[in-house]
Amino acid sequence: MKTLILIAIAGLAAQLVDGGLGMGFGVTSTTILIALAGLGPAQASAVVHAAELGTTFVSGVSHWRFGNVDWKVVAAIGIPGGIGAFAGATVLANMSTEAARPIMSAILVVIGINLMLRFSRGITQRKVDAKPHSKRFLGGLGLVGGFVDATGGGGWGPVTTSTLLAAGRSEPRRIVGTVNTAEFIVTAAATAGFVLGLWDDLVSNLAAVIALLIGGVIAAPIAAWLVTRMNPILLGSVVGTLIVLLNIPTVLEPLGVTHLWIIQLVVLAIGAGLSVLGVKRARQNSKAASEAEQRSGDVVDESDPVDSKEEVLRIESK
Repeated sequence: MKTLILIAIAGLAAQLVDGGLGMGFGVTSTTILIALAGLGPAQASAVVHAAELGTTFVSGVSHWRFGNVDWKVVAAIGIPGGIGAFAGATVLANMSTEAARPIMSAILVVIGINLMLRFSRGITQRKVDAKPHSKRFLGGLGLVGGFVDATGGGGWGPVTTSTLLAAGRSEPRRIVGTVNTAEFIVTAAATAGFVLGLWDDLVSNLAAVIALLIGGVIAAPIAAWLVTRMNPILLGSVVGTLIVLLNIPTVLEPLGVTHLWIIQLVVLAIGAGLSVLGVKRARQNSKAASEAEQRSGDVVDESDPVDSKEEVLRIESK
């Protein structure tokens, strides 16, 4: 019962993160399941993906109803993502726990570092470039994202959403909606891989799947309310720091590294510094965007002593 309560708490915490960032349910819940509930890497990933079958389906339908889905991109990124996820689940299911644990932790550390660095830059509004992504690019991104998602117990959002948002080829809401909808394909493929390789483990951990799902469902309305009040940059930096903090000992212990607590303190200090930097840069970006908007709305006064058309154009272009 204690383990199931911990798993439900993992689902609740993961959904709060996902509701605040639009990503992170998988990596957060997997990290907690391994660190606190004592599940092996493959079992943790299987439990997470089985629970996500429900959450990603509801999420995809919701985004479709709100018009946030580009179905061409869903197919271009989701089908390769499903192939990568099935392959990743098959590889993870056939690895020993001793070999899989440091590999999964290494993947989670990389994802955590990515979150720390990404949110340290602050969130800025990019101008949308109407040029679409090539199918080759989307296919490659989906393949990598799906494989990382299955082997790392999560990572589809941090890999694909972050990349597409950085490229700025579509509106943020369309990117999030499209990626979340494609995630159902990825989750279904990963779950199929785990069913084939870990059927007995999945059945024996069915209670864990239900507990994780219940925790996520309870947190969903809370996350929807908190997202309007919490600082997403600070949340993303903290989550990334915690993921690195919890997983880096598992990566370094097999290498014979000692005094891991010192390394964890360094990670904590760096994470705190990046969090402060991200909040500071976000304020600067917001101020710069506000000033640019004001300048673009300024009208040149006819009484202003500007004689040349070139000077007028120069002022208007600022």
